Amino acid sequence: MPDLDFQVEGVAPLLYAVAPTLAFKLRVTNSTAEPIHTVLLRCQIMLEVAQRRYNANEQEKLQDLFGEPQRWDRSLRSMLWTNIGVTIPAFTGAAVVDLNAPCTFDFNVAATKYFAGLEHGEAPLLLLFSGTIFYAAESGALQVTQIPWEKEAGYRLPVRVWQEMMDIYYPNSVWLNLRRDVFDRLNRYKTQRGIPTFEQALERVIPDVEVETELRHEEGGGEEVIH
Repeated sequence: MPDLDFQVEGVAPLLYAVAPTLAFKLRVTNSTAEPIHTVLLRCQIMLEVAQRRYNANEQEKLQDLFGEPQRWDRSLRSMLWTNIGVTIPAFTGAAVVDLNAPCTFDFNVAATKYFAGLEHGEAPLLLLFSGTIFYAAESGALQVTQIPWEKEAGYRLPVRVWQEMMDIYYPNSVWLNLRRDVFDRLNRYKTQRGIPTFEQALERVIPDVEVETELRHEEGGGEEVIH
């Protein structure tokens, strides 16, 4: 009976896809001699967020996900990133296949918030495998068996790969999802004032962070002044 093991050998952005996609190079090795006809492989990718350190800037960016850093000993828990599948064609011994993981730049999605909050280093992943193996027995008859649930592989995804992928698909831009009524108000503000782009409209209505920090009271007057 086949016994498959899995190892991620690398990852790179998939170019010219409809949506941002990371292509994991997955080596599948059969430790027994049976020829494999087909594998219907399923993979669940988990973010093992507690398996790395975070600098001060990253901690600030990730508060929306995990809360105050003082609570991270309780709030840092593994998170499901995505479920994907691939059909592996016939092989004997070992094969290398692309395991394509669709990604999103929607900041309402926890995985996007997590990756966008990392500045450098690696994002620890755990890939959990399941699925069905079709193989040839010694008699030549086609046999079927299941991949055991304990089959898994760890991988540390370089943060730069995620950043490079998003730079390819969304150069100098991000996706922002708004409620329809909020969008309607912003669109009306933009139209009524003849503002060409939504970016320029937002620049007018959102005070610059540096300017906001300069709020102070005049000496002796107690009057709040915005510079």
